[in-house]
Amino acid sequence: MRSSRDGRRRGRPVLRQREARAGRAHRPGPVRGLAIDLGSSGTRAWVPERGLVAGGPAGWEGRSGRPVRRGRIVDAESCAGMLGRLADTALGDHRHDSVIVLSHPVLAGPEHRTLAGELLAALGASGVVVLNSASAAAACAGPSGGGPVLVVDMGAELTEVALLVDGKVVDARQADAGLSDLEPLSLPADLVGSVLDMITSMWRDDQHGSVRGALRRGPVLTGGGALRRDVTGLIAGRLGVPVRIAPDPSTAVVRGAALILDSVLGTAGAGVVSLRPVRLR
Repeated sequence: MRSSRDGRRRGRPVLRQREARAGRAHRPGPVRGLAIDLGSSGTRAWVPERGLVAGGPAGWEGRSGRPVRRGRIVDAESCAGMLGRLADTALGDHRHDSVIVLSHPVLAGPEHRTLAGELLAALGASGVVVLNSASAAAACAGPSGGGPVLVVDMGAELTEVALLVDGKVVDARQADAGLSDLEPLSLPADLVGSVLDMITSMWRDDQHGSVRGALRRGPVLTGGGALRRDVTGLIAGRLGVPVRIAPDPSTAVVRGAALILDSVLGTAGAGVVSLRPVRLR
């Protein structure tokens, strides 16, 4: 385009504009990542191509209290220190090319999710994703042939049942009790009773038959309780359906979070992606 005053061409040449656009399109996005499951009994962390880098209560020894209780952050300062050490080990000092994914209990509440997001943002990664543990466990369990999925997570201090339809949590129940709260002799009956009560409650509130459909496919069992045959066998017997035990159920959530992390990194590597702190249902 020429100016009406002096006839000189204004703007950048078309070739240079195309080159600039091409350069922006191929600029790499985040290429590294860290997935974290911040559980009540300890933290688990996963790094792509390295695997599990923290698999239990590491970093909590010698402390009078734990930063996470009943699936919620109760000591933000200690939790920030622990997350910082994990990030140092997995990502080093410079994290501008990295993404961190952290899972939280389905019913943790907005205050916990906001705090978790703030602690992650302080680590200096280029993007953070905060997602619920049921979605992560379902991702780890693999395809169910389509349709709704029922995830039963039996942890140390929490027991959760969540119903997912099209990948989204549409209903959930939680008991503030887990394996560490139950007497050894009565544990199977008490734990299974709690799980069945939650499933029954969801069934009564279900207006679309999603719970029935999920049970036909078999509920996904995860957490430490899924390692106990006396528990899993009793659930299958009482429900009258087969169950799907997630591979290595005690690490299913962090490995599911790692799969979601891989997806995020794959999308970022395809071009320029703006990664902001987000919360998945």
